[in-house]
Amino acid sequence: MPTLSPAFDGPWRLLLLSLALIFGGAWLANQVQTDGGNVEVTGFRLPTVNGQWVQSDIFRPGTATASHPAPAVVICPGFERSKETLASFSLELARRGFVVVTIDPYNQGASSSTRERRSATKEGYGLIPMTEFLHGKTGPDFIDRTRLGALGYSAGGNAVLQSASEFGSRQANLLRRATRLDSASGRTVTTQERAEAAEQNLLSAIFVGGYVLTMKPELFSTVNANVGMDYARSDEGAFRNQAGNADMRTAAEALALVNSARAPADALTSLELSHAYGAIDEGSYRIVHNTPGLHPLLPYDARFVAHVLDFFSIALSPPHPLPSSAQVWKLHELATLLSLLGAFIFIIPACALLLRSRWFLAVRRPLPPALPAPDTQGRRLTWVLFLLSALIAASLFMPLAQATASVFPAASSNQLTWWFPQRINNALLLWALANGLIGLLLFGLSYRFHGRQRGVRPEMWGMCLTGRELAHTGLLALTVLGLFYALLFSCYGLFHTDFRFLFVAATASFPPKMLLIALEYIPVFFIFYFANSLRVNGANRVAGHSRWRSGLFSALGNTLGLILVLGLQYSYIGITGQPFWTDGWLYVNLLFGVIPMMFLLPYLHRIFFELSGQIWLGPMITCPLFVFMMLTSNVCYLPLD
Repeated sequence: MPTLSPAFDGPWRLLLLSLALIFGGAWLANQVQTDGGNVEVTGFRLPTVNGQWVQSDIFRPGTATASHPAPAVVICPGFERSKETLASFSLELARRGFVVVTIDPYNQGASSSTRERRSATKEGYGLIPMTEFLHGKTGPDFIDRTRLGALGYSAGGNAVLQSASEFGSRQANLLRRATRLDSASGRTVTTQERAEAAEQNLLSAIFVGGYVLTMKPELFSTVNANVGMDYARSDEGAFRNQAGNADMRTAAEALALVNSARAPADALTSLELSHAYGAIDEGSYRIVHNTPGLHPLLPYDARFVAHVLDFFSIALSPPHPLPSSAQVWKLHELATLLSLLGAFIFIIPACALLLRSRWFLAVRRPLPPALPAPDTQGRRLTWVLFLLSALIAASLFMPLAQATASVFPAASSNQLTWWFPQRINNALLLWALANGLIGLLLFGLSYRFHGRQRGVRPEMWGMCLTGRELAHTGLLALTVLGLFYALLFSCYGLFHTDFRFLFVAATASFPPKMLLIALEYIPVFFIFYFANSLRVNGANRVAGHSRWRSGLFSALGNTLGLILVLGLQYSYIGITGQPFWTDGWLYVNLLFGVIPMMFLLPYLHRIFFELSGQIWLGPMITCPLFVFMMLTSNVCYLPLD
């Protein structure tokens, strides 16, 4: 006679541990990013044009006052990144006395979409209006407007370049206008006219990371600022550079940067990396770094962070100088990791305790018996299906990513749309749908032609529920998700931190309309999550196999195909210096954040199965949770209206 699934061992103790990790990590992260209370961190939303807005975080050192204004740096993240992903630069610069304003670019994070198709050039992804605000009369009075800089990474680096060029153009246009008037009147340009023109150039120093495509002489002709740059030596996007590689010593783009402040007769044909050219006081300072590393990992490299800190220390003179090696941002990353782990742990005891209440008794069912131990033929079939599934997952990823251009044409061409508006996540959506359906097909065929003859019965899968049981299961899942996000918003409200580590994040900063978009994505993704729960608990839960063994087998089966994609891309880079996939290299980068979640997924599905005795509860919790985490961390072309 099957018994009821046992309650999770010590749920109250586990709940207290999870809360300690969540709030302890959030408190520690807050202490690091505020430099022990010496820096105030607040959120700020700037209305711009056409009903648009830019969401930002402002890091204000206690020493930055109206009587002692401090230099400031505006930070713009890259494609698929929010302001929190560059927290290392924000908090390190703020520790040194800089006021730091980190923005969510348009179409990302909690910033609005934009109606401008050439947003990088015309708006700097929101950096231009934010810089204008900081420099204007209504901007903060604790900023020294004569020492305003900007930092951008990847697409954010392009935004910084375009912004500096735009401000320099305004200065040049005003000078040209004054010169024409002077030529007509026979006088010379006055000091006041030069000063008024100079006021149009709002950025005196910029640092560009991970982006060189628009570094051309014509762009630099209007850049009137000190400039630094760093580019990963194994950057996946380097195939687009003029030389087709990431070697900045002779790259035309890096030479255009340095030569932009030199006379034509003194133009260089090769560079010395990390060597300073020009002079700060003349606005001709140029420095090029080429840090070893990959494009998505460079922002988490202490050497890159040091290059940024050194540059702004030289260009803008920090009020509290510190060695660039004195970095504490890794402690902040560890702290938010503790919160993230605590949050994932929290959903387990929360679910276990809720299952004890009379409201959710209908969710619990007797725990089905495990599947009979496989014979030799069964073990062979298991490994064949394991490898076949991995190969299918790997081979389908890039073709389906490229198919998004046809299936979701609006989002793929960066147009505002209500119809699946997330360009990069759409690739994962098609992949998950295909693999979920194929997984269900393979599971059915395996049962039909093998398992049924060897004692496997459908009731072992825990799949059959009444309508009432299914409704209560869905209500329980919504309750757990509600508690998860209540904790997230509490941490954000108390400590201005969320749950994240590197590429995996649960963020509290997103537009409310994202909830509507989630209703499009979650039902399609659910097919994959349900198929995964069925495979984990209806095929890999075998008598005599430990939870650890079957969990690892399922986790590897879940991720091996994606690991193969990632491995092929980067082994090819290591051998040839070029990515295996060029047009779709951004889709491959998506996997850095997806693989950890896919590895964790089978463990959660097994735990929720053992708690409830059925396979529906796991995907009802994990699917909306993981999908919403992805949706709120990526570019979204939502209509403004």
